[in-house]
Amino acid sequence: MADARHTGSAGTPPRHPKHWPVWFGVGVLVLLTRLPYSWQLGLGKGIGLILHKVARSRRHIAEVNIGLCFPEKTPKEQAALVRQIFIDNGIGLMETFMGWFRDPNWLRPKTEFVGFDKVREAQASGQGVMLLGAHYSMLDLAGSLWSTELHISVSYRPQDNPVMNYIMERNRARFYDECLTRKDIRAFIRTLRQGKVLWYAQDQDFGRKNSVFVNFFGHPAATITATSRIAKAGKAKVMPLTYFRKPDHSGYVITVHDPIDIPSGNDEADAQLANDFIEQQLRANPSQYLWLHKRFKTPVDPAIKKGSLYKKNNKA
Repeated sequence: MADARHTGSAGTPPRHPKHWPVWFGVGVLVLLTRLPYSWQLGLGKGIGLILHKVARSRRHIAEVNIGLCFPEKTPKEQAALVRQIFIDNGIGLMETFMGWFRDPNWLRPKTEFVGFDKVREAQASGQGVMLLGAHYSMLDLAGSLWSTELHISVSYRPQDNPVMNYIMERNRARFYDECLTRKDIRAFIRTLRQGKVLWYAQDQDFGRKNSVFVNFFGHPAATITATSRIAKAGKAKVMPLTYFRKPDHSGYVITVHDPIDIPSGNDEADAQLANDFIEQQLRANPSQYLWLHKRFKTPVDPAIKKGSLYKKNNKA
């Protein structure tokens, strides 16, 4: 079992009075994470249902994504799936706070760790491992849990709100060897060449630059090619990592899958392979994913404005 550690600093906490309401909210969240586990799941479900009603723009994004990716479902089935997505992401929000504000050993007895021996075997041979993750809804809680098994560095995007960014960085630093911003490619490569483990995700649309268009649920999606370049330069094995809540809410399953053929020498083929794996997982667990982001934001045709697919008057 890996020990929890704090190897970095999130800097100075924002203290300006304009941030006090956010700090008050954080204090409430800390108290809520002391409630019984089942209560917290119920609270998360309630948050999700409220957001499903009031967060109309995010609901529309989810509706477009589900309409594109699950056309075989009837409109009623798609609507039910969108509702469940909000429930699961609401629960995921509470799980984020559990991950930030509670000791991960609290939920370790509820967690199954599968395939982590594959990582240890690779490291024993001196090879670094890239754990290819995705934005499944329990991401931050999963991170604190898998840190009890392995020493891992993670990539992330800083938050816009300075208080929440401070809280996120400070609490993630408790569990991870390093928290590396997603543009720090040199640090990623250094970490892997040192025989360490890096969590990395390529499942969001970061625009046309350094991306290729490959299929995701049968539709072209801008997919970054950095995965292949980092793995090649870092001489790393690439192993997909999944983390899902059990259907009966009795706990979690975090799985390291067999290595996949990245880098193969073909960035487009690599991006497609990664997308295919994520699609396979989401067909089995369709609601436990961040469908609230614009996965198809960048169109293939550069003449078409970014995000046009998600305009409410778009009939596509």
